[in-house]
Amino acid sequence: MNECSNPQSVHTPLGAYSHTARVPAGSEWLVVAGQVGIDAGGALANGAREQAAQAFRNVVACLEANGMGCGDIVKFTVFLTDPRFIEDYRAARREVIGDEHKPPSTLLVVQGLAAPGIFVEIEAFAAKTP
Repeated sequence: MNECSNPQSVHTPLGAYSHTARVPAGSEWLVVAGQVGIDAGGALANGAREQAAQAFRNVVACLEANGMGCGDIVKFTVFLTDPRFIEDYRAARREVIGDEHKPPSTLLVVQGLAAPGIFVEIEAFAAKTP
């Protein structure tokens, strides 16, 4: 099982994440490409919170398709097009991922993403011990 932790010599995390994740030797790794707020039918969700929730659901679907779950996530990288979307992203993360597992995360505010109207993109790394 992956072990997330926060060294006492580092500040308390600013959000729902941990500073480190230790992955046991011999674990199977999965890299999930950046997911956006587009559902399986090709529809883009309206608004930053809805897009973030759909992006997280897409990440979970990718994990499940590979025999993994949220507890196997080792790291998120999140891209937002506006800092005003941070609270929407956090609410969507709590809604879809929950508060139990807090893997290391990096959040970046960028000028744009792959297409106009896309406000959120989330990539993930996961690992599971066989």
